[in-house]
Amino acid sequence: MMRMYKFLLRPTTGQDAALRAMLRDHCSLYNGALQERRDAWRHGSRTNVGYGDQSAQLKEIRAFDPERQGRWSFSSQQATLRRLDKALAAFFKRVKAGLSPGYPRFKGVGHFDTVTFPRDGDGCRWDSTPHEHQTRVRLLGVGHVRVHQHRPVLGRVKTVSVKREGRRWYVVLACDEVPVTPLPAVGSAIGIGIDMGVTHFFTDSNGNHVDNPKFLAVMSEKLAAAQQHLSTFPQRSKKRTKRHRAAARKVARIHAKIRRQRLDHHHKQALDLVRRHAVIGHEKLSTARMTRAPAPRPHPENTGAFLPNGAAAKAGLNRSILDAGWGQFLRILADKAESASRRVIAVDPRNTSRTCPPVIGGCGHVAKENRVTQATFECVRCGLGENADRVAALNILHRAGRALCAAARPPA
Repeated sequence: MMRMYKFLLRPTTGQDAALRAMLRDHCSLYNGALQERRDAWRHGSRTNVGYGDQSAQLKEIRAFDPERQGRWSFSSQQATLRRLDKALAAFFKRVKAGLSPGYPRFKGVGHFDTVTFPRDGDGCRWDSTPHEHQTRVRLLGVGHVRVHQHRPVLGRVKTVSVKREGRRWYVVLACDEVPVTPLPAVGSAIGIGIDMGVTHFFTDSNGNHVDNPKFLAVMSEKLAAAQQHLSTFPQRSKKRTKRHRAAARKVARIHAKIRRQRLDHHHKQALDLVRRHAVIGHEKLSTARMTRAPAPRPHPENTGAFLPNGAAAKAGLNRSILDAGWGQFLRILADKAESASRRVIAVDPRNTSRTCPPVIGGCGHVAKENRVTQATFECVRCGLGENADRVAALNILHRAGRALCAAARPPA
């Protein structure tokens, strides 16, 4: 199986400057290649310049500018050109599908944060000093950079990426042939009911509630103050002052801390579920569709005016959903389950909180009236009363069990 590893880098002052120069020069290469493609398409001949043409020019570019382009890995520069080619291919694919996507943009130096080395040993070397206790990664033009390796790397390292997040540097390894490490067998199945991120992060079929930490809400006052301070600077100024850059870095640090807290919480909760249960069912959610803004309601009599559409209330709900990060959590859960030989089953979420759960003796009646309040369920037919979130989790468990049995049934 494939697995990604992410480790913090500890570069020296000189290596930090070299890493920044590497990102800057790769960004310049990306923007130059994009400009060439734009100019070729705007020409009367409508010449099509592809990745092969631009990759063939790299040798001349490196010879013409040895100080900026010639000192970096040839393969990493090819990966940057391939990144642009994928962006353009995705753009034209969306155009053919009838969508209205934006054309790939030029990258600012502050928004180009990753350089990829397609092969370990070609311009980079993971664990370049195996004779030392300290792990290092060698990058062409940078040197042997110290790595804070907090866990062992399994499998074969295929690609190495260097990523900048604020003032921190990370190395990301993509490994294949990673062995599966099954956990001891258990006989429990659990359904995960998602409570829309308002009160509980999720509720399981045993009635256990995991609170939603609401990391964004906790840091909202500090974030608002930092953003307000940043807004006092002119956004369209040609030259950003030292104080402006410091204010922008403070906002970025707060967002990065929230992101790390959320990721840590997701990993811990997913690992706990995988360790304790062999089969895990959850709702098949589409957070992108759930957080879509409501359509405007034009006034039928007053042209140019609009009727209330609940956008303000929906914005608060959307913020809570995105703060909970259900999509990221479910991806992590699926990855950990695959590594541990567990089963994760996504089920249809329709009417999970409106169906009287058969698994605890319910009648299976489906009605909107069964959901008395946001937290209370009471069947109008048989009178079964239960917590609404647990009812949803029990129905998810029931549907996951049926899906598991259907998959195990031999074909007719």
